[in-house]
Amino acid sequence: MDGSGYSWAAKAGDVFHSYYEIPFYHLIVEFALVLFIIKILMSKSTGSPGDETPLTEKEMEKLIAEWTPEPLVPAGAADREPPVPIITSKVGKYVTVDGKECLNLATMNFLGMIGKEEIEDAAVASVQKYGVGSCGPRGFYGTIDVHLLLEEKLAKYMECEEAIIYSYGFATVASAIPAYSKRGDIIFCDKEVCYAIQKGILASRSTVFYYNHNDLDHLVELLEKQAAEDRKNPKKARVTNRFLVTEGLFVNTGQITNLPRLIELKQRYKFRIFLDESYSFGVLGECGRGLTEYYNVDRRNVDMIVGSMEFSLGSVGGFACGSSFVIRHQRLAGQGYVFSASLPPLHASMVIKAMDYFDKDLFAKLINNCKVAHEALEAIDTITVTADPLSPMKHIRLIENNSEEALREICNLARDNNLAITVASYTSTEIFKKEPSIRLTVNTELTEEEIRSSIKLIEEVVHQYTSPAQDVSEES
Repeated sequence: MDGSGYSWAAKAGDVFHSYYEIPFYHLIVEFALVLFIIKILMSKSTGSPGDETPLTEKEMEKLIAEWTPEPLVPAGAADREPPVPIITSKVGKYVTVDGKECLNLATMNFLGMIGKEEIEDAAVASVQKYGVGSCGPRGFYGTIDVHLLLEEKLAKYMECEEAIIYSYGFATVASAIPAYSKRGDIIFCDKEVCYAIQKGILASRSTVFYYNHNDLDHLVELLEKQAAEDRKNPKKARVTNRFLVTEGLFVNTGQITNLPRLIELKQRYKFRIFLDESYSFGVLGECGRGLTEYYNVDRRNVDMIVGSMEFSLGSVGGFACGSSFVIRHQRLAGQGYVFSASLPPLHASMVIKAMDYFDKDLFAKLINNCKVAHEALEAIDTITVTADPLSPMKHIRLIENNSEEALREICNLARDNNLAITVASYTSTEIFKKEPSIRLTVNTELTEEEIRSSIKLIEEVVHQYTSPAQDVSEES
């Protein structure tokens, strides 16, 4: 008895002694938690759903009458949307807009493929043989022989091992990015990339660092910061993939990426380059192969090239090309490829025929027209021009009072004078806000005289729009 009692007392003493060694704040936290648990256990329910008094029919009618649902669309949103021009003709050199025939400097038919008779004949023959659509993804009876022929032709033309085609241009890069970059990976990206790239990055759930537009010194700063983080946690760094995603020719600025410098940084900081050539394919380079040809760099230094068939080729869809190892992964992981109906055979046939027109003289004419347009635009003292001289897309902004409303009115005045130009459109969910601009496009079907006279007309309508405001300010 005494021994057991002594043992019990000794143990109790040890317990109390251990409590004395516990920090005072720790005891306070534990005591508060105990009180909170007791309060929850002791609190009484305010009543079960079965105890509620049912509402009378009159009370229910009153509640329904007083309830106002939140609108799906904000009030007045439809009134703020600008009217959409209605096209009633082919979108070629000339286009009929709202019943008025205009010279077309608005759409991206860079090489004038729309309206070519042989391309239309190829589309008609394809419809007669295959029908209008495929009605199935590539892996489920959606692969047509012309798809394989087009992929082979694109791979050969771009001098790479393999190519893959998508049925929608936007979905191409938006599917390709998340096929490789996942949560925990890191993407470095130019701030001015197109909306499709932004959506692809969002879908990847990767960590993204945006650098200032074409500011590769800023990119180096971000790369150095990440390198410092990697040195702190080398175990994590070993399993983290790094990508750089950019455009060859930026649709939002008309400017060109410095690819040789990016390749130099790739070799130093060890990341993969994904290059979107949607607007530079068929434009830059002696044979229209894009940025790698323009800078005369080895295409293998770019891990994946993505392009669109909706601009220079005048069709629908997109493509990606690179090594077989990279491209074949998309056939299992590219959501736009796996889950979408394949490219309608008629569009594949159109692209195959359109590529037969690719010629050094054709690309040289486009570049010449781009230079003529750039020179004429820069001579206007009431606007600024954002674009590389070689870009077929020129962004025009007013030096004073540049606003979307003013630019739309200038486009309307130009259309009244049989010239079709357009304001660049952006969504409200762009990562970075864009400054309003008129996006003027150049193509191979225009003559130098037509380009100069069109830009002279733009100068006149800008003066026509701005001169009343100037007169009022002078009078005051």
